[in-house]
Amino acid sequence: MSSEHPKRATEAFFGRRKGKTLRAAQAEAMKTLLPKLRLDPDAAPPDRLADLFDRDYPRYRLEIGFGGGEHLLYRARAGTDTGFIGVEPFVNGLAKCVSALAADPLKNIRLYDDDATRILDWLPEASIDHVDLLYPDPWPKKRHWKRRFVSDVNLDRLARVLKPGGLFCFASDIDTYVNWTLQHCRRHPAFDWQATSAVDWQQPYEGWPGTRYEAKALREGRVPAYLTFQRR
Repeated sequence: MSSEHPKRATEAFFGRRKGKTLRAAQAEAMKTLLPKLRLDPDAAPPDRLADLFDRDYPRYRLEIGFGGGEHLLYRARAGTDTGFIGVEPFVNGLAKCVSALAADPLKNIRLYDDDATRILDWLPEASIDHVDLLYPDPWPKKRHWKRRFVSDVNLDRLARVLKPGGLFCFASDIDTYVNWTLQHCRRHPAFDWQATSAVDWQQPYEGWPGTRYEAKALREGRVPAYLTFQRR
């Protein structure tokens, strides 16, 4: 696969790449540990996900835009029988996660630091059991809606990598993005919304640890929504 990838994808789904200067420990972890954990979509696509880890796992889970890694690390520590792939292009968030892994290593995590669509196009078909997209950038201005990660083309990508019966979980505190996601997923032929009652979407996921974005939303009076879609 070429190292070139569409500029629009990089510009569309996330904003700035770096914030404050990294702390010394974070910079060291990025230098020494990240290369061991980083996936390389310029390499030949793996035949199976076990090729990316030190062992085969019964389940594989992907988190797109993991922020500082709080949810990803919590799930990976609780689910040692699952292989986790985390994608985060924002350097400071990635560095926080890598630094935490340097202090408390986990063997069942692999990371990628750029556009998630490259990983989705690179992973084997029907190889992922669960995809999380939690509090993504809502791009609230109408002229920026094309930058929202949930789109017809990206749902096609998710449908390709998810196993039949696999789950796509989306959480947000922005009503317009929740409605946007519902509309896109319900019209997509590969996904079924799993809500069975009017309050299902208000209930956090099983074992949910919360996120710092959620905590901020609650402090500011916004109500989170938790949507679950199943791959047909």
